[in-house]
Amino acid sequence: METNGIERKPGMEGDMDLQFLLQGGDLLKVLSPSWKKTRFFKLQDDCKTMWRESKKTFKTHQTFSLEDISAVRLGRHSEGLKKNTDEHMERRCFSIMFKGRRKNLDLIASSEGEAKQWVGSLLKMVSSINNMSSKQKTEHWIFSCLSKADKNKDNKLSESEVKDFLRLINIEVDDSYAEMLFEKCDKSKSGYLSGEEIEHFYEQLTHREEVDVIYGEYAKSAGFMSPENLVEFLMKEQREKVTLADAHKIIGKFEPDETAKEKKVLSKDGFLMYLHHPDAMILNPEHKEVYQDMSQPLNHYFISSSHNTYLMEDQLKGPSSTEAYVRALLKGCRCVELDCWDGSDDEPVIYHGYTLTSKILFRDAIKAIKEYAFKTSDYPVILSLENHCSVQQQEVMAHHMRAILGSALVTSPLGDGMPTDFPSPKELKGKFLIKAKRLNKLEASFASEAAADDGSDVTEEEDSNSEEEEEEEGESKKKKKLKLAKELSDMVIYCKSVHFHGFEDARQNLSFYEMSSFKEGKAMTLAEEMANAFIRHNVDKLSRIYPAGSRTDSSNYDPVPLWNAGCQIVALNFQTNCADMDANQGRFQVNGKSGYILKPSYLRARATEFDPITLTRGDWLKPKSLHVMVISAQQLPKVTKKKSSIVDPLVKVQVLGVPADLTVKETSTVENNGFNPEWNESFQFEVYVPELALVRFLVEDHDSTSDNEFVAQYTLPLNSLKMGYRQVPLLNKNGDLLPSARLFVHIMVLDAE
Repeated sequence: METNGIERKPGMEGDMDLQFLLQGGDLLKVLSPSWKKTRFFKLQDDCKTMWRESKKTFKTHQTFSLEDISAVRLGRHSEGLKKNTDEHMERRCFSIMFKGRRKNLDLIASSEGEAKQWVGSLLKMVSSINNMSSKQKTEHWIFSCLSKADKNKDNKLSESEVKDFLRLINIEVDDSYAEMLFEKCDKSKSGYLSGEEIEHFYEQLTHREEVDVIYGEYAKSAGFMSPENLVEFLMKEQREKVTLADAHKIIGKFEPDETAKEKKVLSKDGFLMYLHHPDAMILNPEHKEVYQDMSQPLNHYFISSSHNTYLMEDQLKGPSSTEAYVRALLKGCRCVELDCWDGSDDEPVIYHGYTLTSKILFRDAIKAIKEYAFKTSDYPVILSLENHCSVQQQEVMAHHMRAILGSALVTSPLGDGMPTDFPSPKELKGKFLIKAKRLNKLEASFASEAAADDGSDVTEEEDSNSEEEEEEEGESKKKKKLKLAKELSDMVIYCKSVHFHGFEDARQNLSFYEMSSFKEGKAMTLAEEMANAFIRHNVDKLSRIYPAGSRTDSSNYDPVPLWNAGCQIVALNFQTNCADMDANQGRFQVNGKSGYILKPSYLRARATEFDPITLTRGDWLKPKSLHVMVISAQQLPKVTKKKSSIVDPLVKVQVLGVPADLTVKETSTVENNGFNPEWNESFQFEVYVPELALVRFLVEDHDSTSDNEFVAQYTLPLNSLKMGYRQVPLLNKNGDLLPSARLFVHIMVLDAE
């Protein structure tokens, strides 16, 4: 069997980086200052899986997929390498970071040159895999499964190996069907499949009957699609505005058969390749880039925000890590939290106070944030400081931020004079804002007399809105003085933390830059009982919402009702995989993954009458009728690794948004087929406020005796849906793309009568 995917890419066969990884080599694996052991690493023949030997008795050799790598960093950047290696080894060290919760792999090469070779080769191969087409990924995945099924490695498949292969690709067939398929492909009657017979077997397996039907309806030119036929399909089914010239370009780009290409027609294979292209999928390709106006005031946007960003797991005893900041920032998070406490040697530390969570240096967190802040998005990052430090260590914090962040740190208002509104994300590109308490009003810094500073402490009222106090058990409920360092206070420009004493008080007494944090319970009550007042408050001010202290397991709350109330900084535990984080990822995956989404106009107007609960008449009511036909799925992942485990998939389609729009509908269950299940079931949803609506496709493994198990999902804004026949990419629990898995659906969005 020949390999597909990477090795078939022109120029990769003799590539030096590929050959280096296939040959492999020894590296020192680092776990602690005393535990550094040599391990042999090499790329397997599938060009996708890294293998490393294990010296443990009875332990199988370990592997990981290049697709699971999120970053490869040269140098002592990870906490493990900083703690467990000496500075003189800097250039020999590198770390492999993984998607999801998997721990970093910290490694030392024998020389500086070898470390560079490993890092460069791995990055090149990861990039190559990420750039493979959907068809190449499918072929590559199927080749890997064929290799696993071919136990005796004779490049032939026996009937029993064919059955093993079918289980590996998540399809359980009865023996008679497997025998029929085997006999159909075993043209040589040799009792095994080899060469072209395996190719024929692959074609039988990946045949898409539902696509044949669609193609057949429009292929009216001697069994092929002419440019005119393609235009008809694109305009009638896909609701695309296209010309004949566009059709010619599609044929030129996607038609694999040279003869068909010369005749300027699209074959069935070319049609399928077009449907698989990312720009033809369900997410509007124009919305993958920054397409919204980014010159509005900062508080006119929803901002992707993290709570207790430093935690990797739970809130009581889990590890704190700079890697948690890196992961959140790479996911597009724009507001991160730093819980700061006095540390030894005059170095402030970050951890979850009064718990057993581990500690990290404030300085190291700021360095990690600086390095990764603008990798995914150029737009501003807000550093939300929970300050429990002494004045002396607050001065150290201010020094570190100024020294590390430099000119990127906003330490004075943009422009001349006292500002009257927030700057825009566009004006703040590449900048850091500090959210914290401040000794005085910003206006005071523009006052003529230097005596504007009113001392070195601020009164901090103990109430249910203060996140710090809520979690400091055993403290008396009285006013106390929090000493603030002037150096740190002066860095707070656009996000001054203040207590909330009601919407009327805020309107009369607070400046635009003074913002409150709300515990989820309080915020939910306001969003339900005083929604319009909350919305008007958020037209002028910023609001931050955070999870209740009782969520010690780092669980989350539903962010949707808070977005409906115009809240900008709805902070979630990014380290926790759940439906709430799926909604967050869906909300922020558009607009170039910038972490900023412009709020609808009725959430930005001072005199707005919008109320998501009562839904009185107004510009927000633009009723749509959403029609979804769930046709089929391809290559769904197994829920467990067991060979005998096959999923029984069903699909739930959910609309998230204002209460009147919340709906969920589900298909029937297809038994024992995760490879190519078909449903052909249609649903209709009435959506009243489409600008706030998200659509979620959830695939579950049906279980009649307990709760269904999560298989995959994909969430996106309703206004970012493309119409017609569309592939839906699918994400795993961590929010990472499953390379070959997808749904095939038909979408229609119509104005409701």
